[in-house]
Amino acid sequence: MIPKCNLHTHTNFCDGKHSAEEMVLAAIDAGMETLGFSGHSGLPFSTTWAMKQERTKQYQREILRLKDAYKDRLHILLGIEQDLLTGIPDYPYDYVIGSVHCLQPEGGEVMVDHSEEVLLEGAKTYYGGDLYRLCKDYYQRMATVADVTRCDIVGHFDLVTKFNEGGRMFDEQDPRYLRVALEALDALLEKDVVFEINTGAMSRGYRKTPYPSPILLRRIAEKRGNVTITSDAHAKENLLYGFADAVHLARSSGLGCVWVMTRDGWKSRAL
Repeated sequence: MIPKCNLHTHTNFCDGKHSAEEMVLAAIDAGMETLGFSGHSGLPFSTTWAMKQERTKQYQREILRLKDAYKDRLHILLGIEQDLLTGIPDYPYDYVIGSVHCLQPEGGEVMVDHSEEVLLEGAKTYYGGDLYRLCKDYYQRMATVADVTRCDIVGHFDLVTKFNEGGRMFDEQDPRYLRVALEALDALLEKDVVFEINTGAMSRGYRKTPYPSPILLRRIAEKRGNVTITSDAHAKENLLYGFADAVHLARSSGLGCVWVMTRDGWKSRAL
């Protein structure tokens, strides 16, 4: 069963390509059951992709308008992708995705998913060129994302590997990487959170498989963690991108179900 529910959706209120209403109409055309919006929370510094305060208010009003206008055709939810640096949301969203996009070593800033060049320069400037040290910093922060943001969903757990397809930057089997990744994962598995199987980097050509990697997904399965499938869509054509691949990966990792958010709350769906 391939779920037609996506809770990780961006619009032109932040760094998405299309308006929220265009995304709604595309979801209806695709026969989707649930569409959750998750604009990027503001950050304590200026960016081109996160929503500032007034933009956030506009986003909230528009999604609530659409939720009412299309209530008979689509289950629409108002969520937020809350960055670790922003803390707990000050608005009663339907759900929260907790993510780590930025490291702040020694007062600096390193965006882990901006570009390969930015990541390498950050490693050189703040971590002595050691990408394993950078990954350790990332996962130590990721381990706290549920407590800091009070999230319902853990966003793209291993985002730091976005530009590492084929291990071209560092070895994801190396104990220096795998140990800290598993430690963070185990810490989050103690929390009441759902992990997303996120196909966003696939749709944008960075990865051939979703986040998290198969070895991490197997750990989630072994510890009876919960997962949902999301597309991290930034364009209407990608709302259900790669869901069949995600279902296959979930099954092969030992997961028997995924969670979807329905009009009656979270529901488990067999794969």
